Amino acid sequence: MKKVIAIYRAEKFSPNSVEKDKAIMDAVCSRLCAKGHDITAVKEEQLDGLGHADTILTMGRLDSTLRMLDQKQQQGTTVINSPHGVRSCARANIDRVMRSNGIPVAPLTGNCGYWIKRGDEAAQSKDDVVFAADEAEKGKKIEAFAARGIKNVVVTAHVKGDLVKFYGVRGTEFFKTYYPGDDGMSKFGDELVNGKPAHYDFDTEKLKADAEKTAELIDIDIYGGDCIIREDGSYAIIDFNDWPSFSRCREEAADAMADVICKKM
Repeated sequence: MKKVIAIYRAEKFSPNSVEKDKAIMDAVCSRLCAKGHDITAVKEEQLDGLGHADTILTMGRLDSTLRMLDQKQQQGTTVINSPHGVRSCARANIDRVMRSNGIPVAPLTGNCGYWIKRGDEAAQSKDDVVFAADEAEKGKKIEAFAARGIKNVVVTAHVKGDLVKFYGVRGTEFFKTYYPGDDGMSKFGDELVNGKPAHYDFDTEKLKADAEKTAELIDIDIYGGDCIIREDGSYAIIDFNDWPSFSRCREEAADAMADVICKKM
């Protein structure tokens, strides 16, 4: 039997998804409990030091949480996802990592509008990811970020095509793709900019390989993201996240996560 501590994500990092994020962690914990492990689940906002644990499962993103997890990892505790991986998913950093390693991403310039996204942290509100129709609007939107104290932004050209969400567990066969335009599940409604999906053909295995490569580069085990599939089947990864909610495939994802966690333990 192993002692496992599970950390729920701070609610500010789960806009419109608090219960969904909690549900995937609970699903994983239930499987580990069924395997005989001792599970303690805590809210990130209520962390006041961590006792002994063989393994820590964490959706946390607060600086204080990540610093504490750095210490635990240095002491030999297995931490999933690693604090380094979580930090690396900050949008400005992950964009740089993907570009410098040949991962297909959105171009920096174009004539179909732009997306401006906060680069220092994951999105916490609708205002953290905005669309600008042209250069003039792009400038105004960047100024609006600065007025909120956010000077680190990522600006990329809008890519026309199907918006596809993907979910994966590194080193396993588990990899799922979904069209949010089909099921209507959305945090902020930004999918409407790309419109109803045409379901263009694309190479799912190639997308998985690029997602796994990205996860390997930043040392993250449980990940998800968004990409745009163009009419010719090429794609651009526009977002990559640590431990999403997996709400479209929660039960199957939890099985894969539990298997990986047990192997690491």
